[in-house]
Amino acid sequence: MMKVFILSILLLTPFFIKAQSIEDTIPSKRLDNIIIKSYRVADLPTQLQDVHNTYLIGGRKTEVLPVSELSVNIAEKTGRQIFAKIPGAFIYDMDGSGNQVNIATRGLDPHRSWEFNVRQNGVMINTDIYGYPASHYSPPMEAIKNIEIIRGTASLQYGAEFGGMINYVTKAPDTTKTISFENLTSAGSFGLFSSFNALGGKVGKLTYYTYYQHRVSDGYRDNSRSDAQAQFASLKYDFSDKLSLRAEFGRSQYRYQIPGPLTDSMFYANPRQSTRSRNYYSPDIYVPSLTLNWNINPNTMLQWTVSGVYGNRSSVEFEGFADKVDVIDPVTLQFKPRAVNIDRYNSRTSEVRIIHHYQIGNLKNVVSTGLMYMNNNMHRLQQGKGTTGSDYDLSITGDWGRDLFYKSRNIAFSIENMIYLTPSFTVSPGFRYDRGKTDMIGYISYLDPADIPNRIDHNIPAFGINAQYRFKTNARIYGGISQAYRPVLFKDIIPGSTLERANKDLKDAFGYNAELGINGRMGDWMKYDVTLFRVLYQHRLGNLLLTDNNVNYIYKTNVGDSHTNGVEFYGEVMPVRSRTTYISVFTSTSFMKATYENATLAVGSENRDISGNEVESVPRWISRNGLNINYKSLRTTLQYSYVDKSFSDPTNQEIPTANGAKGLVPAYGIWDFNMSITFASRFVLKGSLNNIADKQYFTKRPLFYPGPGVWSSDGRSIVISLGVKI
Repeated sequence: MMKVFILSILLLTPFFIKAQSIEDTIPSKRLDNIIIKSYRVADLPTQLQDVHNTYLIGGRKTEVLPVSELSVNIAEKTGRQIFAKIPGAFIYDMDGSGNQVNIATRGLDPHRSWEFNVRQNGVMINTDIYGYPASHYSPPMEAIKNIEIIRGTASLQYGAEFGGMINYVTKAPDTTKTISFENLTSAGSFGLFSSFNALGGKVGKLTYYTYYQHRVSDGYRDNSRSDAQAQFASLKYDFSDKLSLRAEFGRSQYRYQIPGPLTDSMFYANPRQSTRSRNYYSPDIYVPSLTLNWNINPNTMLQWTVSGVYGNRSSVEFEGFADKVDVIDPVTLQFKPRAVNIDRYNSRTSEVRIIHHYQIGNLKNVVSTGLMYMNNNMHRLQQGKGTTGSDYDLSITGDWGRDLFYKSRNIAFSIENMIYLTPSFTVSPGFRYDRGKTDMIGYISYLDPADIPNRIDHNIPAFGINAQYRFKTNARIYGGISQAYRPVLFKDIIPGSTLERANKDLKDAFGYNAELGINGRMGDWMKYDVTLFRVLYQHRLGNLLLTDNNVNYIYKTNVGDSHTNGVEFYGEVMPVRSRTTYISVFTSTSFMKATYENATLAVGSENRDISGNEVESVPRWISRNGLNINYKSLRTTLQYSYVDKSFSDPTNQEIPTANGAKGLVPAYGIWDFNMSITFASRFVLKGSLNNIADKQYFTKRPLFYPGPGVWSSDGRSIVISLGVKI
């Protein structure tokens, strides 16, 4: 090796000497600066690579949304705009604008995105997978660079969830600077004010990024004020080009004044009115993590992540349907006491993953393995007798009506192998095995202590296979099937009263996701993605009416199955693409039908067969369409979103009940306009005109929190943002 190095130097020396002698004979001349300008378009969704970090992605439907490049309303996390190019994305407005992202696909439940394995920078942020898998941690969209989405066939590697995986990737610092700064300040209708501030840079081998965000809003409806803040810090140290350690700490907290449900007559009379003025909800969540990345050799990489989700979710509410008024008692001259509920979360996860490239004969292979251990301890305090006041006060009188612990321990092993049968054709069989148990212990005031303890064993093998073929014409066919499951949740086994009992042998929901699609480009003028899918969801939870010694009671148990069939289509045509001008038209449309099968449910005083009924909150058509016109650094988008009608409960009741708890959710269409312009190289101005036609609509009648009834979505509003990067 030394001889080769010396020989190379000797061979190259004459060229260096010659170059130096020529330069000495030519007089120097100062050239004028040349500035080359071009305007790139980076708001198109892309796909993940076949191998992504320590995960195998080939053969799956994936989308990467470039949030930092979108000219949309990110200050309020307007889901229909952020996820506009994700076909089938159902957005649920629940916790006030900007507080939470509630999204589902393929007929699943959007409640706080709890059908997804939700992550931030690869770190799982679901509150408690086995107790309450909602994602209460809610990072500001100003901090997000990309959102990575893998549909349900991600269930073998990331987690067992039917929905798949969503990963919020935070922005990275400018590593060419010791310190850089970013600010984005937004103001808008209904008292909105938001300030996002970030610092980042690189010092030696240490890279850092941190942000602080604070947002307040009076809300569209009366008594719907919210106050949110978020903090985050990331430190990454490169020991070498092969070994690095990243430490992150994130916090998300908000307090939302809950305006209460409406009846249909209230909604159509005045959708901005409120039925509650003393109700509050507030999650405060912390997510620390350590991630070690080790490139053992050019063919092998190891990643070890240790993380936790800690904090609480608290509420104080005067509970009841919309037609139950909250007024001062003429006898006591006070309001009635409110109910106080507190969840305390303590979830710890350790996940080791290894990816290895190898070859058998002429076949190239990539194998990915993972071992995840979870230890969760959720403490639920409910039915505390709160104060008669009107402020956010969690103090109670007496004991809690429920004081329960839900402890889960689980270990999961996954392995998947991608085989390159040809350079264009891959097949990826995989396997996942979950084994663990959940124990519930504690106190419920209205039950015999002997009836409370409950143990649920998790012993679930799951299989899957994915395949894809890449054409030379920049297109691919992909498809696969992966089994998935959802564990029995805390709420599924808590009897609501002495008239309810819970099955001690509940089964975890189990089923599969199957998909077949084609995506690609036609030159530089069209991009498309078409997918057929089917989701089978077995062992759904619900209630049956049973009798014991001539006494009727509600039995919480598995009540049946459901399946969802559908098609998803995304297409974008770009007829004008030049150095300064870009025009495109896109559509993101889905059709799906979700129905119950082999299902029986308690309805009134009888058990009714609901087989053939449609699953609640699954619109058949969801279509978002837009026109993008960009000129130099000016970007504009006009978008129309249409969501079909849907049922609010499994009985498919169409005529609304008097209290608004059941009935059709009407179809609605929303127009939005967004623009952004970059100037002076480091400033950006954004503007959003949301719901241009001031459409009065609602997205869902919830069956539980924040209360059955109509929850009005926001009417017309405007948001202006000014940002700077230094």
